[in-house]
Amino acid sequence: MKQFNYCVFIGRFSIFHKGHQAILKQAFSIAEKVIVVIGSAGSARTVRNPWTLSERSEMITESLSVEDQSNLTIIGMKDYTYNDNMWVSVIQEKINQATNYDGKVALIGYESDETSFYLHLFPQFTYIEHGTEYSFHATDIRDLYFSNNLSYKNMVPDNIFSFLEKFREADCYPALKQEKDYIDKYKKSWENAPFPPIFVTVDNLILKSGHLLLIKRGHNPGKGLFALPGGFVNPKEKLIDAALRELKEETKIKVNIPELKKSITDYKVFDDPMRSSRGRVISHTYLINLGSGQLPLIKAGDDAAGAMWIPLSDYYTMEDKFFEDHFHIIRNMISKF
Repeated sequence: MKQFNYCVFIGRFSIFHKGHQAILKQAFSIAEKVIVVIGSAGSARTVRNPWTLSERSEMITESLSVEDQSNLTIIGMKDYTYNDNMWVSVIQEKINQATNYDGKVALIGYESDETSFYLHLFPQFTYIEHGTEYSFHATDIRDLYFSNNLSYKNMVPDNIFSFLEKFREADCYPALKQEKDYIDKYKKSWENAPFPPIFVTVDNLILKSGHLLLIKRGHNPGKGLFALPGGFVNPKEKLIDAALRELKEETKIKVNIPELKKSITDYKVFDDPMRSSRGRVISHTYLINLGSGQLPLIKAGDDAAGAMWIPLSDYYTMEDKFFEDHFHIIRNMISKF
């Protein structure tokens, strides 16, 4: 008889490596059944999240014995960036359902960095700290992988290495590689700065007659993904002036500046440290509610590949098509409507 009926292991698993494998081995040694919760299950493919929920599930499952596979449950968990309470509530309910509200549940993990804060959000479970011998991080492995450095082979199970090398033939791989190269070049341009740069951006959340104004990004990072119209603040601009300038440049919206300013109904700062692959980027976002009536004419300009009005009902089904945290910014700002 094992100590626990269930053991829960939470992570993004991009990439599933030998450290994860060791934690799973311990989880199976102390519990009859193991529940793996895979985070960022609804995100778009990016260098930080290159693999879908099903691909990550396959990598994990195939690294286990047949016996352990039969005692494994995998749960996909979407992000709730800027709403930790909602994230905890949803994941608690998913775990409760998977365990049939069993009381003998352990939570296993390893506190690698500040992103491991979630390990202390479940006091109802017995926390098991895994004393891992592996010092590398999934980010390190992804860097090696997209740099074609095969030394990452020693950091992952054999089946994962085979999967990843085969993945280079996938249709989506060239775009991911291009994005990684762009990000590396972008960061290199700042490597001689006396301290890590903090970038300031502005974004516009425009509502009109139950529709949302979006652009489609025309360049990396996030080429082809939907985003709020916005961009970087120029040195001599006020935030609001930068926001409206970017809005006009990217959408050519047929609404004058005084009307746009008058229609601002909310303003928030979004500063998740991991929100951007480019580094520390803080967004100042303006919600502009233009009320009801005919949708203003728009036309993609500047570096946007497209501009469009999207019904709010469509937005909720598009999480995997959004750039960075823009889906979550929108959800946060329109939740009161």
